Amino acid sequence: MYVRLFSAIWLLFCAWLAVLAWGFQAPFAYDPVGPRAYPLLLLALMGAGSLWLLIKPGVLTQQLHVPSALRATLCVLALLAYALLFEPLGFILSTALVGFALGVLFTGRPMPCAISGVLMGLLLYGLFDYLLDVPLPLGLFEAFVES
Repeated sequence: MYVRLFSAIWLLFCAWLAVLAWGFQAPFAYDPVGPRAYPLLLLALMGAGSLWLLIKPGVLTQQLHVPSALRATLCVLALLAYALLFEPLGFILSTALVGFALGVLFTGRPMPCAISGVLMGLLLYGLFDYLLDVPLPLGLFEAFVES
């Protein structure tokens, strides 16, 4: 019963947000599809998922596995921490930390997760900042870079 109630409320929330996102307009054309495509796609996926849970809620309650639910919750918390630490710590450090945390969370060994987290932060920063010309915050490393 609670799953159906939650999914019905979530479906209404997605519909309301889709109405808001439909009006997104950019003052200049920086992207061929415009600013509304990404939010509308995400809202359509969330709406489809909540509609599925509204019609067939028993599938979720039959397959609920507590360690998996805990792992998913920790994953969401790690991504929330990433969003909050993105500007203060900078892209490289926050990406390295979340890469390490998610790697360990999904049963990776600590040393390879640390190495891949650091490499991911550095290589993605180089890709976005130098090749794609997307400025990213340096955070704590700002003091080491000449202006």
